[in-house]
Amino acid sequence: MFGKDFVCIQYHQTPKVTELRERGNECVRAGNYAEAIIHYSHAIKIDSSSPQLYSNRSYAFLKLQQYYHALEDANEAIQLDPKWAKGYFRRGEVEFATSHFAEALESYRRASQLQNDPTLLECVLRANREMTRQQKVDQQTPWVGAGIGLILGVLVVVGDAIIAKESILTHPVLQSMVTIMLSLLGLGLGYCYRMYIQNQRKSLLEPPLDFLGVEDGDTRNGVSGGREKTSEGGGEGEERRHHPRYNKAQARQRYKKGKS
Repeated sequence: MFGKDFVCIQYHQTPKVTELRERGNECVRAGNYAEAIIHYSHAIKIDSSSPQLYSNRSYAFLKLQQYYHALEDANEAIQLDPKWAKGYFRRGEVEFATSHFAEALESYRRASQLQNDPTLLECVLRANREMTRQQKVDQQTPWVGAGIGLILGVLVVVGDAIIAKESILTHPVLQSMVTIMLSLLGLGLGYCYRMYIQNQRKSLLEPPLDFLGVEDGDTRNGVSGGREKTSEGGGEGEERRHHPRYNKAQARQRYKKGKS
């Protein structure tokens, strides 16, 4: 949260939007983030020009670990008001939570440039520490794997000489080759593990799979794409389900099956 000196910009909102926003805020204070998202989404459908609504919904999404939607809302808040520090703070919080510390540092710095607040300065220092630590770990991971492989190679050679009844690795060159091969294997596994961790970080901010075929913009604004209201052939308020569409080849095949 921001410090007490943080400047809060007030945007003009209709009474209905203000009511929905306050309901969402109450749900957030109660820890009911899913319901808060519903209220914020309804408010955004009425007024999509308020960065405060997107900022609040971004926080609720973050608490539910819906990082992609949280980042999208933070970016939308920034786009609506590029000079509002809280939008960059929200984006930094999402990036920090997903271990994108370099990006979080940039977002926090941008927020601190727009608003001089002690909390933002603490966020900048925290992100800088974590970024330095992460870079160090990423650099060391392959070499840690190589070290483990080297130790295993030495243990294999020593074990072959002490435990085995008939030693196989008798020649020094062969012993060196086994040790070097295991060390290189550990180095390769270390690189693979580092790549895996980096891909895991990236996947946290990727859009979720759309199993229902609904566009992202519709679901984020609370619009369901699976059903539509229509007054044709069934009166007002009747729900019409979408039926699957077939191309010409599929239609001919279904027609032949029907005749047979």
